[in-house]
Amino acid sequence: MQSDEDRIRDVVSTWMQATKTHDVQAILQLMTDDAVFLVPGKPVMRKADFAAAARAQASGKAPEFDGRSDIQEIQVSGDWAFMWSKLTVVSKPPDGGKSVTRSGHTLTVFRREAGRWLLARDANLLAPVGEGG
Repeated sequence: MQSDEDRIRDVVSTWMQATKTHDVQAILQLMTDDAVFLVPGKPVMRKADFAAAARAQASGKAPEFDGRSDIQEIQVSGDWAFMWSKLTVVSKPPDGGKSVTRSGHTLTVFRREAGRWLLARDANLLAPVGEGG
């Protein structure tokens, strides 16, 4: 039987793979309906905002994404858990332009709903690392 920590790691892995393949529906199924995303310099993004942006990005010529989440800690308390990680994301424009790498820490809160761990809150502190891929 998988531990809660293993289940949360699976959510992260599934999220990363779905992002890479632009599977917006799979990503949306990994978050609560009241999910909130915090990104420096941008307004709070809720699930509907995330969905609209992800669908717009996945339509037509979407950039290629690749990334790695190096999970540093997961703590579980009842139906809530938090995780912090070092995240690196590389995006490459569809026109073959230069890749952009962003890296930094994230703090993610998960909530267990109907036996599944879902992302409820995410604070993303990614910053540009440099040009080229």
